[in-house]
Amino acid sequence: QNYIKMKFTIAATLVASAAAFAPSQVAQSSTALKAFESELGAQPPLGLFDPLGLLDDADQERFDRLRYVELKHGRISQLAFLGQIVTRNGIHLPGDIDTAGTAFDSIPDGWAAVGALPQAGLLQIVGFVGFLELFVMKDITGGEFVGDF
Repeated sequence: QNYIKMKFTIAATLVASAAAFAPSQVAQSSTALKAFESELGAQPPLGLFDPLGLLDDADQERFDRLRYVELKHGRISQLAFLGQIVTRNGIHLPGDIDTAGTAFDSIPDGWAAVGALPQAGLLQIVGFVGFLELFVMKDITGGEFVGDF
């Protein structure tokens, strides 16, 4: 009796584990992403990768806007990384960052610089970045490509 129960248990376990590897039926669904399958960056097997669903029900104008913002932020990130490399190499701007005599050389590298900056210096940086964002880094209408500043 125990021998039969043991064989039945082993057989049931094998069937259950084999069912875990059986292919499942996946319904084919049409998404708005198929409209952008021919865009630069879409590649097999994923196609256009949009894990956050930012392009769900999006039109070409929204896609172009997101592509432009992605390029701009990528370039800003590259400049920030280059700034890290330069300052960690010991290269700093000459002179003082404020009228109190705080030298650029006295500001530490990395995130520690945010706390060490004088308030006026931090406001200058935020103001300069805002100026660049609003007036300089704009997509030229009729430019050669998206992100042609």
